[in-house]
Amino acid sequence: MTNSGETGGVAAGQLKAFVERIERLEEEKKAIADDIKDVYAEAKGNGFDTKVLKQVIALRKKDTAEREEEETILDLYLAALGMIGGSEG
Repeated sequence: MTNSGETGGVAAGQLKAFVERIERLEEEKKAIADDIKDVYAEAKGNGFDTKVLKQVIALRKKDTAEREEEETILDLYLAALGMIGGSEG
């Protein structure tokens, strides 16, 4: 075995760098998640429904065609269950 920082074919320095980067990113992710939670709490404190707000955020991530397709399928399912105008299930 050589003393070049490799153990069993693994470059220890490179492995350590990856682990440290991932740990740093995980810490940043937690901080961002906490910030998002605070914004939702602020919105709720101002009278907004956070459940609906989360749905709005999810919808804004989708393109128009994808959103329209999902709405069409949802309407079809609801109609099949007799929950909106249309055929009874």
